[in-house]
Amino acid sequence: MAYTTINLRKPSLDWLLVFIPIAAFSDYVAHNELLTFLTAAAAIIPLAGLIGRATEQLAAHAGPRIGGLLNATFGNVAELIISFFLILDNEIDVVLASLTGSIIGNLLLVLGLSLLVGGIKYKEQHFSAASAGVHSTSLMLAVAGLLMPALFVLTTHSREFVERETVSIVVALVLMALYGLALLFTMVTHEHLFRVPTEHEEPQWPKQRAITVLLIATGLTAWMSEMLVGALEPALADVGLSKFFVGLIVIPIIGNAAEHSSAVTFALKNRLDITLEIAIGSSVQIALFVAPLLVFISLAVGHPMNFLFKTFEIAAVALSALLVSMISRDGESNWLEGAQLLGAYVIMAISFFFVQEL
Repeated sequence: MAYTTINLRKPSLDWLLVFIPIAAFSDYVAHNELLTFLTAAAAIIPLAGLIGRATEQLAAHAGPRIGGLLNATFGNVAELIISFFLILDNEIDVVLASLTGSIIGNLLLVLGLSLLVGGIKYKEQHFSAASAGVHSTSLMLAVAGLLMPALFVLTTHSREFVERETVSIVVALVLMALYGLALLFTMVTHEHLFRVPTEHEEPQWPKQRAITVLLIATGLTAWMSEMLVGALEPALADVGLSKFFVGLIVIPIIGNAAEHSSAVTFALKNRLDITLEIAIGSSVQIALFVAPLLVFISLAVGHPMNFLFKTFEIAAVALSALLVSMISRDGESNWLEGAQLLGAYVIMAISFFFVQEL
């Protein structure tokens, strides 16, 4: 949940847009699945960045509260689109893996790298412990939401479709309701804890340009996502990677690369509150909004998805949330804490690499 509208210059990955026509040629003419997968993935990275920038510009036009709602709603739209096409292709296990992978990636990889590079430049960095505490509590709530449906099936040995779906739907409804309450808390009743003052919040794009860029980038992201998902299985057969690893590591990096680079940039500018909003807030949004929304989308398209995450995935998310909670409770950070988070991510990633079956 990135609620702050910031117009500082961010690193551009727009040159990767050149992969859009290459992906189209590979898919429609060359019929090379591996090349299609790689180039479509590369093209989604700058498109996600364009969606984020257009949303920020619309947020600047709309004002802090409506703008915060826009950022909170569209913060992970690229990943939502990829997941939608995965659901259409009935790759439910890959979707579940990508959701947990996004949370782990934001908490360990993005935040860890940000704290490391920021800590190298500045001996110590400071941020709002109160804001980080609210996010950490929401993360632990998300862990409970991921754990309970799986625990229900494990302890009752229930194989009834209706029971599983009922538990997942109720959990999804509760998580979305709590997400709405979190928005109310952060943007209305306790806005002062979360809003980072800045002198430059005037929109740099006209409203019509922002809307146009948002629509075009979203449409192109859907097109590239369809190609990526269509080429997924044959591409993985060519390179020998498991769907589990791709879902947990590769897809989250593709969907969030532009946002990740922004988090690191703000850490280098000693604006760690914004870095935490991007990294931890995005994880909260995925757990409390994106994942529950996908449950209802899956029901609507006839490929039901439940919250039956695997023990491996739940453990990874729980450990990640616990580590971030411990590191963020004092409102201070240094390079060693960043290195520790990165180390935890590498340990998990190498473990995921050798899990061959979903």
